[in-house]
Amino acid sequence: MMDNDLTQYLDYALIAMLLAVGFAIVRLRNLFAVVMLTGVYSLLSAAWFVSLDAVDVAFTEAAVGAGISTVLMLGAMLLTARESEPAGQKRHWAALAVVAAAGAALFFAIPDMPVYGDPNSPANAYVGMDYMDRTPNEIGVPNVVTAVLASYRGYDTFGETVVIFTAALGVMLLLGFGTGRREDEEEDEA
Repeated sequence: MMDNDLTQYLDYALIAMLLAVGFAIVRLRNLFAVVMLTGVYSLLSAAWFVSLDAVDVAFTEAAVGAGISTVLMLGAMLLTARESEPAGQKRHWAALAVVAAAGAALFFAIPDMPVYGDPNSPANAYVGMDYMDRTPNEIGVPNVVTAVLASYRGYDTFGETVVIFTAALGVMLLLGFGTGRREDEEEDEA
């Protein structure tokens, strides 16, 4: 860590909270609590992405991870039991090993991250500066992130939107939305 960089401490705190929520999710059997904690996990991830200066990724994580996913999981939970069956002891140790390895890798990688606002970091030195220089002349949009998402990555953004729409449509079909009205109309005709 460099000379009293407070964002490094924030990164450590957010990763510690992510690990704590991850352990809680693994240990709980109440599905409602698990769904709520996955929403908390997504919000903590979004906060960490903001700390890493990836606001566009943080916005997507907050909207999709904490918002839409939580609502869809709550809807799916209505069709299942409220408590999960206890898993075998071997499965608990395997999950613990995966979480411990992922946490260790994250803590190992934190000191290699560039200092917040470092002009020599890869995000600020290479392609990022090219976008900053070319966007006002080529696109004319004052917000560079919006210009990159809407213009330079327009097809990619459209593809992501189609994937999210298709997933939501599939979940609605699996949950059976819209089937009640057709059955009522058939009973009225008979």
